[in-house]
Amino acid sequence: MHLELPEKRYYGIGEVAKAFNVNASLIRFWEKEFDVIKPKKNAKGNRKFTPDDIKNLKFIYHLVKERGFTLEGAKTHLKEEKKKTLSNFEIISKLEDVKDQLIKIKNHL
Repeated sequence: MHLELPEKRYYGIGEVAKAFNVNASLIRFWEKEFDVIKPKKNAKGNRKFTPDDIKNLKFIYHLVKERGFTLEGAKTHLKEEKKKTLSNFEIISKLEDVKDQLIKIKNHL
């Protein structure tokens, strides 16, 4: 999955939900369910997600939505095999980004 997010220090929950094409309530739910997602909150209580939070959300999205894991299965997978799976996921993400860039170049020609 390729996300269309600008490079920023913090992202609002609306931006994140739109990038993942899900409701903001799902992002808030995953925040409660997965302890790897820890957005900062401002004085009003608005969530501000860091690029690390986005990376973790992308990984959780991959496990739950793309690979069909249950929430419990995804939690277990994150705890037990995080390093190996995360490494594979990062490689796949980079290859997908390269593919997207090549498609854009091809369409531009």
